[in-house]
Formats: sequence, structure tokens, C-alpha cells
Amino acid sequence: MLLNVQQRQALIKYLLSQEKKDTDSADSPCDSFQIHDPQAEVGGVFTEIEMGELYFCLEQRLVRVRGQVIELTAKEFDILALLLTHPKRVFTYELIMELVWNEDYTFYSKKAVSNHMSNLRKKLKVTPDALDYIKNIVGVGYKFEAPLKNI
Repeated sequence: MLLNVQQRQALIKYLLSQEKKDTDSADSPCDSFQIHDPQAEVGGVFTEIEMGELYFCLEQRLVRVRGQVIELTAKEFDILALLLTHPKRVFTYELIMELVWNEDYTFYSKKAVSNHMSNLRKKLKVTPDALDYIKNIVGVGYKFEAPLKNI
């Protein structure tokens, strides 16, 4: 059964609120994932996430890998923010389209999401040995996952 626009939006809000409750009451879903909300001396409160070599600041719209600033388009940043703030959660193409584009996914194709993901993954892979953070769940969508450390 297909959901209308209001039903989809209500479902999205419910899923994200339930996920927020789960992460508030439990330990971090992955060992190397840390969210910091420090009082910055000049700029106020920042939402910063560090995971291995990846640094992300929501308010400054800043992403660095291995200290190198990664230039992202607005959509690429918004996609990364969505995935990164909900690690290990699989987002379908439709959900990504609805949450990032704020549009009904029927007007777009999976190809639009795939193209943005491909560009984002290339930009985050600053060197051939850099870690892969975004995982493709074939036929379903994408998720952000803390990569295993190289041993």
C-alpha cells in the first residue's frame, strides 16, 4: 500500500523521533562515533562529529578528511549530515529524496540520489587508502557506517 504525502511525512517524523529516543537512552551505536556540543569561545554551540579521520561541523558546514577540507555542494553536505547523524540506519532512496530535497520522490529518479552519493563518496576518499564511510545497500539505499580500523 502506498502512503500519501502527509502519511509519509508523519512516518518520517516518527522514525526519526524514535531513533533519537533510542540513541539518547543507549550508548553510541558505534565505538568510534563521537558527537561533541562544546561551548565555543566565540561562535556559540557547535555540533561536531569526529569519526576516525573524518571531522564534520554542522553549523559551519565544514567537512575534513585527514585534515583536508572537503568542498561539498549543498545537497552533498545535506546528504552527509543526514547519514552521519543517524549512523548505521539505512535510508532508502525515497527517504533521502524526501528529507534532503524536501520533494515528493516520484518527481525524481533514484539516479539523482545515486549521482550525488557517487560524487560524495569520491570526495570523501581523499587518497586510495582512505576509508569508505558511506555504504551502498544494493537496491535499497545508503547508510553511514564507521569503517573498521586497518590492522
